[in-house]
Amino acid sequence: MLDIPRLRVLRAVVANGSIRATASALGYTPSAVSQQLAVLQRETGLQLFERVGRGIEPTVAGRTLAAESGPLFEALSRVERLAGDLRAGRVGSLSIGYFGSAGATWLPRIVATLRTEFPDLRLDLHMTEFTRRDPDVDIFVETPGVDRSADAHVRRLVDDPYFAVVRDDDPLARSRQVPLAELAGRRWVDNDFSHGACRQVLLTACAEAGFAPQFAVEAHDYPTAVQFVATGIGITVIPRLGLGTLPDGLATVPVVSPTPVRHISVAVKKSVAQHPAAQRTVELLEAITAAG
Repeated sequence: MLDIPRLRVLRAVVANGSIRATASALGYTPSAVSQQLAVLQRETGLQLFERVGRGIEPTVAGRTLAAESGPLFEALSRVERLAGDLRAGRVGSLSIGYFGSAGATWLPRIVATLRTEFPDLRLDLHMTEFTRRDPDVDIFVETPGVDRSADAHVRRLVDDPYFAVVRDDDPLARSRQVPLAELAGRRWVDNDFSHGACRQVLLTACAEAGFAPQFAVEAHDYPTAVQFVATGIGITVIPRLGLGTLPDGLATVPVVSPTPVRHISVAVKKSVAQHPAAQRTVELLEAITAAG
């Protein structure tokens, strides 16, 4: 295989017309340029230059080799630019995993910013409650006993307490807070389709308060559960992030003694930890959660 730097010297000498001018342009000594040309001639088995007076002239073989190597250097230049773009996060892809309430509340602002700052980056969004994919950046609810630090950098974003959602005409609506045990005799509307970490946080707190919720209706998401509450079927208990904008006629009451709290974190695969877009995603998440 021909040596790329020596081919570059050959092209420079053909373009500049002399060894001395090439040495000055490339920051070499004239003897170093001559040595590079001599080695290249041995590698190719071709006479690339011939003496003319006190200078040299490229042979037909030398001119042809220099000209035909042009596309090679154009391709190398494209690869170098691509490498720079990849380092800067301008091309390629980034996958972001999320759960429902985080997606609805945080992702629109994050995606809008990433599309502005990294216009050539493809974003793949995955709702991890319904897929088994392993995203580059994953916004998730912590599960007790599960450690993700082996293959990812994990940062906690926010602690998300739960609130009771009741109708305005419910006596609880006028309370500043409600002990969880006072909800034991109420009919509940379930709100977690996956029966995952978020639901387990709530059930664990209820067990600590000495009861198990009486679910009258099983809804598959927070907005649907809220609509059932509006009909008077029962109450529901939802993390603060999942409350969104409630319909008229409903109120929220903080739950205490104990307060169920889910811990929301972000995990970034170690393999993409230096990707500018991944780093920017974490910055945006931290800024949004810090702002409440």
